[in-house]
Amino acid sequence: MSRPIRAVLATLACAALARPAAAHVDYVSEGSDPTTARELFAALLADPTSLLILAGGGAGGAVLLVVALRYGSRVPDVVVARRTLASYRPYLPWMFRLAVGLPLVGAGFAGYYFTPSVAVGARLLQVGVGFLLLFGLATRVVALAGLVAWVAGLASHGAPMLLSAEYVAGFLGIVLVGPGQPSADAALRRLVVTDGTYASRLRGLPSASHLLSRAGLDRDLAALVVRVGLGLNFAYLGVTQKLLAPGPAIDVVAKYGLTRVVPVSPELWVAGAGLTEFGVGVLLVAGAFTRGTATVGFLLLTTTLFGLPDDPVLAHITLFGLTSALMVTGSGPYGLDRSMLPALRARLAPETASDPRTAD
Repeated sequence: MSRPIRAVLATLACAALARPAAAHVDYVSEGSDPTTARELFAALLADPTSLLILAGGGAGGAVLLVVALRYGSRVPDVVVARRTLASYRPYLPWMFRLAVGLPLVGAGFAGYYFTPSVAVGARLLQVGVGFLLLFGLATRVVALAGLVAWVAGLASHGAPMLLSAEYVAGFLGIVLVGPGQPSADAALRRLVVTDGTYASRLRGLPSASHLLSRAGLDRDLAALVVRVGLGLNFAYLGVTQKLLAPGPAIDVVAKYGLTRVVPVSPELWVAGAGLTEFGVGVLLVAGAFTRGTATVGFLLLTTTLFGLPDDPVLAHITLFGLTSALMVTGSGPYGLDRSMLPALRARLAPETASDPRTAD
């Protein structure tokens, strides 16, 4: 096997297994390694093999994207999977509520405020918001209250709160899609629209969905909000937790012996993890290959669950749930999947461009 091919395969293996050194490094690192960003890049630049692997990985990723454009719509399994995922849209409200409500209840009982990096209990607030979201009672109002609580935490505790920035996307997504079914709000709404009930006297009051519609805030915007929010979160974690502050991440690589899993230098491990997260974030923000990118993000998160025995998995549930939701929604409006990529797909695979089932 030629050296360039080995380099590409090694980088893809690093990307596939990068998550144990990725995401919320502060949750599992003792922070004892003093390596700086300058030292990280100096070590990479001084090692031709590392440079070759990084370059080969970038080229391999670009090739995979072109292959996805050219052949993705020709694989029946991919087409059926897309249609099946899209058919789950009625369950989005429930997915959002689970993704935000469960970790909030857990955070309240575990004694931290949204993120394990902020040791403030606020049990009553977080458990209350989480429970009401799970129950689906006053869902939109409670989601807004949760968003205000997160912003207040950011004002009080600063940058550590950004490690839980996915909550912002989750809260806004809930506001846009509403409670859905099953929920207490849906049951109460049924009472209002049923003739002869006492609650039917409230029928003339405008509903939250009506007010949002009048303001031009459509349910489809939830996909845009979640994908941009998650994309920024992934990119932020990749840059700030790995590339600009590699010491704790290198500490994690040493702690779990990850160089025995993929035999490359700790610096390359951290750079690969950071660049992978950054790439996932950029693609999500751009709305390019959204379902596939969300799947990659989900798989990277899954390696945290199985790769780090002492990682607070509860703190990642929101990311799990929201990446799952993006597999269902696709890019939503204002994404490259709906603008630029169809034209590229038409050039590469013109015989499938007219088939609406091939759209992301």
